[in-house]
Amino acid sequence: MTELINLKRDGNVVQLLLNRPEAFNALNFEVMELLVEHLTSVSMDDTVRAMVVSGEGKAFCAGGDLKWALGQPEGAPAAFHKLAGRLHPAVLEIRRMRKPVIAAINGVAAGAGFSLALVCDFRVMARSAIFRQAYTSVGLCIDGGGTFTLPRIVGLARAMEIAAFDAPISSEQALAWGLVTKVVDDGQALQEASTLARQLTQGSVHSFGWSKQLITDSFNSPFEAHIERERDALSRCAAHHEGQEGLRAFVEKRKPKFQSQ
Repeated sequence: MTELINLKRDGNVVQLLLNRPEAFNALNFEVMELLVEHLTSVSMDDTVRAMVVSGEGKAFCAGGDLKWALGQPEGAPAAFHKLAGRLHPAVLEIRRMRKPVIAAINGVAAGAGFSLALVCDFRVMARSAIFRQAYTSVGLCIDGGGTFTLPRIVGLARAMEIAAFDAPISSEQALAWGLVTKVVDDGQALQEASTLARQLTQGSVHSFGWSKQLITDSFNSPFEAHIERERDALSRCAAHHEGQEGLRAFVEKRKPKFQSQ
């Protein structure tokens, strides 16, 4: 049986590749269940310091599998409720993961695939790839955290424009709007994202994890409560072996070796 998700290990970096190329890596219920399972496993594995998410074949992810949803005996409303109930734990796992997550957008990222890319920490996009929010064109609303991440990346007015008109977003436009970190030649997105992941693993993943959590939570915290969380996190980072190594390296005027512990 073909694996619906391929996991590939390169040192301390894991590549998670959606593997339904014949369906442009559309997400049905089975794929979403596996996605949550694998993301949880990667999150809990201390030997993994970064993860790259991409798709096999020509697409990153075309979104939720509409044919699957429409074919369910309980009807489309229940099917979409069921799908979102598996997609949302996956995107939460990415946001709560205390390590960098990079999306390698090798082809179209639409619907839930668009939301999945946006919830990652960084995005590397192939030159010919496109983004489509896609939901509103079929009479649905954006899910997968897209209505949370999109306005925070591009601003409220631009997010409303994307939601209303659903025009394809080219890699050039995505870069100009801040939707992606980098645009690369076709066929190079996964390699470039993996290079970026390896670069990030050379730094303090522990301090990145705390910074990621604080930035994510900042939208929901009063200022006074949030800076108290910063103070606590700062102390925890200083107590961690990576923080201790970084501070020693600063005093000794050398480059820190965060992976030596």
